[in-house]
Amino acid sequence: MKLGFACKYLDSDLKQAYPFRATTRKRFLSLPAEEQKKLIYDLSVVNLTNLYLTLEQLALLPEALRMMRIGSDLLPLYTVPEATPIYNDFLPELYPLFTRCGEIARQYNIRLSFHPGQYSVLASDTPLVVERAIEDVEYHALCATLMGYGKTFQDFKINIHMNGRKGFAGFQAAFGQLSEAARRMLTVENDEISCSLDDVLQAAPLCPIVLDIHHHWVKENEFIMPDDPRVAQVIASWRGVRPVLHYSISQEGLIPEQGFPDQLVLGLPKTKLRAHSDYYFNNTLNDWALSFGEFDIMCEVKMKNLARDGLYNHAQRRGIIQ
Repeated sequence: MKLGFACKYLDSDLKQAYPFRATTRKRFLSLPAEEQKKLIYDLSVVNLTNLYLTLEQLALLPEALRMMRIGSDLLPLYTVPEATPIYNDFLPELYPLFTRCGEIARQYNIRLSFHPGQYSVLASDTPLVVERAIEDVEYHALCATLMGYGKTFQDFKINIHMNGRKGFAGFQAAFGQLSEAARRMLTVENDEISCSLDDVLQAAPLCPIVLDIHHHWVKENEFIMPDDPRVAQVIASWRGVRPVLHYSISQEGLIPEQGFPDQLVLGLPKTKLRAHSDYYFNNTLNDWALSFGEFDIMCEVKMKNLARDGLYNHAQRRGIIQ
């Protein structure tokens, strides 16, 4: 079992040693052409360099901690129409930086992923939104392929939600418009508002299902267990690749520090319960998440790798991870 973290690698002072840098569309468009190019080129070099330095740190960690989600702003503003052709002019200069990131990740068995944002809605009933969502997925797929992935089924994970008024039918139609590499990498997860686990399981013939156990609890007030028949369907959707589970819990102070919380007792709106905590403070829920022994776990907590390390230490005490 691997335990991953999302995007930001924190040190003991809660600071990022290797942060990604970004810019705004407004600033970019305000600059002359040469300055536009310099801005996004310099930011890309910094981000790819810092990704490599982060991967170097992960390579020093135990095998179980070699898993991370890469931030989507690796190439800032790539999908902005005015920026894309500029990127296309200098992108070959960045190939060596991408290559070395992929090489160190594969050398040290670091599991990598992307998670395009909430506005990438393949199942939207607005054609322009679908078009932009496809562009966004393809941008992430481009970054992964430049690192040497996208060659085999699920050698890299690009995870999205299926929310959108057209539901599975819309998702299926948009999925068919993706490149072959993007289709090999795409996964879809259940969410806490619109698409239940039952909804997203419809996509299992197309792509793997990422089980988000917190989303499921928020939506259904049910703590799904590893022996639930739907979990077997999730595992089967990965076609022999180790599946991924997303684990988060509600914020500190909203749920008890032990035991399984009941939404009917808590009396809190789902909009409050959906927000993620800083750390994994409830060991009942930690044991529950770790009981999904066939999965790798992406830790979705505000304190990123530091909270993940706490879960790792708990798993070691329980004898779940060596």
